[in-house]
Amino acid sequence: MLVGMLATGCARPPRTLRAAFAGAFLVGAALNAEQFSGRDTLGAALVTAQFNAITPENALKWESLHPRPGTYDFTAADQYVAFGERNRMFIVGHTLIWHKKTPRWVFQDSSGQPVSRDTLLERLRDHIKTVVGRFRGRIRGWDVVNEALNDDGTLRPTPWLTIIGADYLAQAFRFAHQADPDAELYYNDYALENAPKRRGALDLVRRLRAEGVPVTGVGLQGHNRMDWPTPAQQDTTIAAFAALGVRVMITELDIDVLPRRDRPAADSGLPTGAPSDLNPYRDSLPDSVQRALAQRYAELFAVYLRHAHDISRVTFWGVADGDSWLNNWPMRGRTSYPLLFDRQRRPKPAFDAVLGVARR
Repeated sequence: MLVGMLATGCARPPRTLRAAFAGAFLVGAALNAEQFSGRDTLGAALVTAQFNAITPENALKWESLHPRPGTYDFTAADQYVAFGERNRMFIVGHTLIWHKKTPRWVFQDSSGQPVSRDTLLERLRDHIKTVVGRFRGRIRGWDVVNEALNDDGTLRPTPWLTIIGADYLAQAFRFAHQADPDAELYYNDYALENAPKRRGALDLVRRLRAEGVPVTGVGLQGHNRMDWPTPAQQDTTIAAFAALGVRVMITELDIDVLPRRDRPAADSGLPTGAPSDLNPYRDSLPDSVQRALAQRYAELFAVYLRHAHDISRVTFWGVADGDSWLNNWPMRGRTSYPLLFDRQRRPKPAFDAVLGVARR
């Protein structure tokens, strides 16, 4: 018995995210085509070593899969799912409905005029049946509707809403459930830590579930800044959605260390100010900022771990800093440092800080 205790005490702590948080929640990453196709061998190796869940950045968006009427291209999507299956990962589908990355033809007739409600519903049904049905039993969870709310919590005025009406969300979830009754189905959005938008999302999910719509989870995107959201805001938000009886996931996690003059949200407008002011770390991240980023990640993961009974997955939006969308948002050509691995795929101090949370 003593030998066993000594062996346990001397065991080296895990050096991978997937092992460190085993039993708490899955840890995932969003992949680009270079990674899941095998062309980026270093990136793929990092993914398989560190993560046990994957999300595609673009391979399953309408624009990529279904660019023209009656034409589907599953080349990238098939590679993505095969990568996940080969490495025994939880595979996420992203996304079936979004107001971006959807071709214009979806909403227009041959003369360029808006189609009828019935026509758009039929196109939506066909798309979801074809895509979800192809990967039935293989993709375990779907971001069915992405970013349907304004900052004030009201429904965003997209063509989906304008043509179909507010029930387009319920219709999409029902179509997805028909195509794969065993898949988890999620509503995914950003800035839900802000009270007005959180109230709108809570009301939306509560109403849909009361109507029998199969919403099984909510994704909090987690595009964070160094000063937002506070741990208290994150704690309140997770608890509020968990109280609805749905799975809660952090789905697009990153932390922007660069200056921003827009509001804390993933869909903000372009910033004001000189480009040099907004891209101050072209060559490297100062040690003081590295330490601050590590502390910021540690405080967020401490919240996630306290809610391990509510959270099923934490997914980073990208694998390493060089992959991040924040290098080109909210302005192109920035040098951003939002993830746990640097441009050479080496672990940063933030990586060790996150592992340290798991050891507490």
